[in-house]
This record gives sequence, C-alpha cells and structure tokens, in this order.
Amino acid sequence: MDMSSRIAQHFVDSIAVKQRCVDELPPRIQDAGAAMVDSLLAGNKILCCGNGGSAGDAQHFSAELLNRFERERPGMPAIALTTDSSTITAIANDYEYGEVFAKQVFALGRQDDILLAISTSGGSDNVVRAIHAAHDRDMTVVALTGRDGGRMAAALGERDVEVRAPSNRTARIQEVHLVVIHCLCDFIDTAIFGGEET
Repeated sequence: MDMSSRIAQHFVDSIAVKQRCVDELPPRIQDAGAAMVDSLLAGNKILCCGNGGSAGDAQHFSAELLNRFERERPGMPAIALTTDSSTITAIANDYEYGEVFAKQVFALGRQDDILLAISTSGGSDNVVRAIHAAHDRDMTVVALTGRDGGRMAAALGERDVEVRAPSNRTARIQEVHLVVIHCLCDFIDTAIFGGEET
C-alpha cells in the first residue's frame, strides 16, 4: 500500500467536500450567524453540545466566543455543556447518559438563547434530547449535522437552522464543521464589531 498516496487522497477528498460546501452552505451559515447575533445583541447566550470530536467542536466554539477569535473585542457569553465532568457523570449516573445535555439546557437555558447542537450523524440521542429541551425553553437551535441530518434534522422547528455537511464520512463532516464554526465566529465578530481586516 502506498501510504503517501493514501495521505494525499485525504486532502483531495477534503477539498472536494469543501468545494461542495462553497455552493451549498453559505446561506445556511448566514441564517445561523444572524440568529446568533440577534440573540447575543439581546443579552442572551449560546449553549453548545456534542459528543467526542463534536464535543471538542462545541468547546472550540465556546472558547472563541468567550475569549477572542481573530480580533480584540469583549468576550461574549457561550457555555460548552461538555466540560463539567462532575455534572455529566452525576446526570449519567443518577439518570442516564441520554440526559447529560438536556438537563443542563433545562437548568441554564432561557427564552431566546441559542443551542448549538453538533453531531456528525445527526442521530446522537443526547443531542436530540437537548434540542427538545431547548424548544421547551423557547430557544432557537443551530444544528451542525452530516449524512442525511438524522433525527436532529427531524427534530428541528421552523426558526431553527441546520447546517449539514455534504458527506457521509465522519472525518470529512468534522472538517466541514470546523470551517463552519470559524465562519460563524467571523460572522458574529463582523456583525457586532464591524468589518475590520484580520
């Protein structure tokens, strides 16, 4: 097996998926960014969740908002629901793992907050439950999915926004999600703080 060619193919495949995104995703990302900006400007916050690599993405987005992305500006309120091991293990132990995000959304979420829900398959049960909890709290959901959108896509309401990576491969979907997160961070910074060059 030619490992050099195999490695190169990952780049070729990643580029091909991202090229599809250029044509398909900007309007959805713009809708998601606008919903986030409206929420933040109204004094609300963004809660973020996902499992595995998507948990890392949720934390990445939260960190970019709380600290900074590519410019100096005040921190903005975002909470990754994936980071408190005591809370997660308590909920999983006392109830079940499917409730680890939903119970946090019920406790922390308020009307007009945003839930950023991330799953490459769109089928993560605990993320789907978080979406239902967000709706019970009258929050808007921004969902980053892949494949066919799965149960997450089916759970979304009229004011929610799905940004679906056009791939069936987990690695390619995760790569797209990272670019989407950076697009959202740039959109928020530009909309709220102006179009300063980076």
